[in-house]
Amino acid sequence: MNILSIGGSDPSSGAGIQSDIRMFSALNTYTLTVITAITSQNTSNFGIVEPVSSKMLKKQLESLFLDFKIDGIKIGMVYNSKIIKVIYQQLNKLKIPIVVDPVIKSTTGGKLLEINAVKDFKKYIIPLATVITPNKDEAEFLSKTKISRKNTPKIIAKKIQDMGAKNVVITGIEGRNNKISDFVLEKNTKYVISGEKISKINHGSGCNHSAAIVYSLAKKKSIKESLYFARKFTYDSIKNAKKIGKGVLITDIQSEDKIKEDLSNAINRFTEIKGIYKNIPECQTNFVFSKQKPKSTKDVLGISGRIVKAEKRVIVAGELKYGGSKHVATALLSMNKKYPQICSAINLKYQKTTISKIKKSKLIVGSYDRSLEPKDVKIKGSTIKWGINFAIKNSKNIPDVIYHKGDFGKEPMIIVFGKTPENVLKKILKITG
Repeated sequence: MNILSIGGSDPSSGAGIQSDIRMFSALNTYTLTVITAITSQNTSNFGIVEPVSSKMLKKQLESLFLDFKIDGIKIGMVYNSKIIKVIYQQLNKLKIPIVVDPVIKSTTGGKLLEINAVKDFKKYIIPLATVITPNKDEAEFLSKTKISRKNTPKIIAKKIQDMGAKNVVITGIEGRNNKISDFVLEKNTKYVISGEKISKINHGSGCNHSAAIVYSLAKKKSIKESLYFARKFTYDSIKNAKKIGKGVLITDIQSEDKIKEDLSNAINRFTEIKGIYKNIPECQTNFVFSKQKPKSTKDVLGISGRIVKAEKRVIVAGELKYGGSKHVATALLSMNKKYPQICSAINLKYQKTTISKIKKSKLIVGSYDRSLEPKDVKIKGSTIKWGINFAIKNSKNIPDVIYHKGDFGKEPMIIVFGKTPENVLKKILKITG
């Protein structure tokens, strides 16, 4: 599937064209791009804007339409009237989903739409929109009306719809009890999509939201299905936002490819740790990393075999596969249920010296006694789930490590937990050095 992103270049990759490439790549979608303007900005400051010429813009669009089947289009920053008119001329007869993200100013304060171009934006760009996604401030700006008890979101959305947009979504309407809502006005219906507010100032969430909508529409999903998908996608991108620069956080998303890449890199580094073979138990080792909100071991990536000891070396016997681990994945699922930020784990050989190092390193430690395990748990074979739940039942802080000393015929074990494989590795280096 090919999605065309039309917008400005953000060298920080927090928003604009570069952000769309990251997000569509996470969705395993090929991104075609047409740049309307070049900006100088980072996570702290906005510099200047330099629009491309009308001729260059037209040539970019023509070259793509001559060569590619385009399944959907997202329009972001358009900046001036010349750019607006070229886009309209090239797109107005297309019969594919077009999502308009009315970019007026950046998170870092830059003006992304010239004031004298607003009239043409309303006349030419808004009518192209299958869906338009202004946030509250943008909706008020476009409608020239403040949202209030009298001028409800429905009234504001209707004003924008009357400008030609088929469907209007006003995002980021704050409510009570830490809720934040999107008001949706389709042709013959209206509704509200609400969720928990994440208190993070970030760069890119609006771009991610509109990108996810056009992706879903291009997959032939309904407006409502696409908006619910986009809300979750955006929520996850904010939740995973990272402090890459010195200023605001940049949104990010975990794709299955990224999960696999991160775990694979961590496993390779684990096998290279000096003397690590001493920490491989008799049952061997597995290293796992889960998707967000895993429901079963099928949502946990692990090694289909094990990391095994071969004299004084360790080797990976097997491939990375979802559902590849049973025991360590089950332990992770139990931990993740109480602490959703914990998505990675590894099992190590139980040794008194290792436990001593763990305690000296000031890592938070939990444990359970397998001899206390109820008979019905042993019969059902749910020892690990019971043990982890027992260890964290009354914990006030997230344990870094949970261990048990074994039982009759059962090998003692240490499990190290972390947010990511990288996080787990850092803890391992503290206790194996």
